[in-house]
Amino acid sequence: MREARYGPASTEQVLGALPVVAGFCRRLDIAGIMTSISLYGDYPACDTDFPQPKFGHPKDRRPDLKQIQAGVATAADGAVPVFWAPYSGGAGEVSQVVGAMEALRRLAGPRRFLLVGDSKLLSYTNIAAMIGARVDFLAPASKPFVPAAVLAGCDYAAATPVPYIAERDTTRPAEQRGRYRVVEDTMTITGPRKKDPSFTVRRVFVYSSARAGAAATARTKKLDRARDDLGRLSRGLGSRHYPTPEKVTARVTTIAAHRRVGDYLHTTIGTDHNRRPTLDWHFDQAAIDAEAATDGWYALLTNLPATVTATDVLARYKNQPATSERRYHDLKGPLAVAPMFLHTNRRIAALIGMLCLALLIYCLVEREVRRNLAPATKLDGLYAGRPAIPTAGLIFTALATLRLRTATSDGTPEITQPDALQLRLLDLLQIDPRRTR
Repeated sequence: MREARYGPASTEQVLGALPVVAGFCRRLDIAGIMTSISLYGDYPACDTDFPQPKFGHPKDRRPDLKQIQAGVATAADGAVPVFWAPYSGGAGEVSQVVGAMEALRRLAGPRRFLLVGDSKLLSYTNIAAMIGARVDFLAPASKPFVPAAVLAGCDYAAATPVPYIAERDTTRPAEQRGRYRVVEDTMTITGPRKKDPSFTVRRVFVYSSARAGAAATARTKKLDRARDDLGRLSRGLGSRHYPTPEKVTARVTTIAAHRRVGDYLHTTIGTDHNRRPTLDWHFDQAAIDAEAATDGWYALLTNLPATVTATDVLARYKNQPATSERRYHDLKGPLAVAPMFLHTNRRIAALIGMLCLALLIYCLVEREVRRNLAPATKLDGLYAGRPAIPTAGLIFTALATLRLRTATSDGTPEITQPDALQLRLLDLLQIDPRRTR
C-alpha cells in the first residue's frame, strides 16, 4: 500500500482533545498497558523528535523485527481511552510510568485519580514518584516485593470473606462461583540507598478459590507430563538416542525446563557395570507442598486511604484488567486496521494517534448505549436475534445497513427506513433519524 498522506501529529496535539473526554468519566480510575507493533522496515535514519523503531520484546514473539510501542490508559467509567502515546521499541514499561503518570495528572486537573497497573508498575522509583505526586496507585506485587514464602504464610481462616463475584461467574450457580477472601497489613518500601526515604503502603492479601483450583490443576498436569517424559527416558536409556550420561543429562534438563518442574525435580545420573547410563529421579514433595501453600494467594499494594476497605480495593483491581486489554483487542480486531507502508517514524506516531482517536469514538458509542440502557444490561435482538450485552462491534454491525438521504424536501439529511433494532440504538444514542444535524 502507498504511504498514508497525512501530516504528523505530536503527542501534545493528540492529547489536547482529551480533557473534555475525561469530563465524561464519573470516576477517574485508570488502567494502562503497553503493546508492541512490529515493523517490517529497517528505518536506519529516524526523526529524533519521535519514538525510535528498535528491537525489543514484542508481544507477537517476532524478535527479528523492529517495533514501536503504544501505551493506552482507559478510565473505569466505560473503558474509554483517556491517554495514549507512542514509545520507542526498546523502551521498558517500568521506565514509562512516571511520564504517563504526569500526563494523566494534568488530565485529571484538581481531581485525584487511581492508577491501576500490573506488577511492572511497582518499583521504588515509580512508587516514590506516585506518592510524591499525590497519585493513588494499585497493582499486584511481584516476587521481589512479596516472596512466595510470605504468601505461603497467609492464614486462610484469618482472612475475611468478601462478596465479590467475578463477571464470568454471574451466570453460574452460587456453589460454582469463585470465592474470595482478603486480609490486610502494611509494608515498608525502601530505596536502594540508605539515604533514600522509605514509604509505608497498604498490602492486601487476596485468596481466590478459582485461582487456587487453576494452580493445582496446572501443577498436576505438568507433573504428570514430566513423569511420562521421564518414564520414556528411563525406558530408552542406553539406546541410540541416549547412549551416554551426557545425553541423558541434556534430556533431563530439557524436560525440567519445558515442563517447568526444575524446582522440585531431583535426579541422579550415572553408569552401571556395563557402562550404560542410569537415571534415578523423584519429585521433592516438600517443595511441592511449599508451592501448593501459595495457591490462590496474591498481594495487592496500594496507597489508597483507609476509608477504602480491603474489599473495595479488590473490587477496583478486579474491575480493571479487561479494560485496556479489551481496547487493544478492539484496535486490532473489530476496527480492522490494515497494514500500511510508512516511510518515517513520525508518520508511524501520527498513525497511532489517528487509530486511537478512532478507538475513542468507538468506545464512547459503546459507553453511551450502555449508560442509557441501564438498568438493563442486554438489548433484545442485538446478536443473532437474541438479547446481548451491547458492544461497539455489535452496535456498528447493527447500524451498518443505515443509509443517509440528502435529497429531502427541506434540505435536511435524514436516515432512511431504519428497522426496529436500529431505531432503538439511535434512540439510545440520542440521535433523531429525521434530523442528523
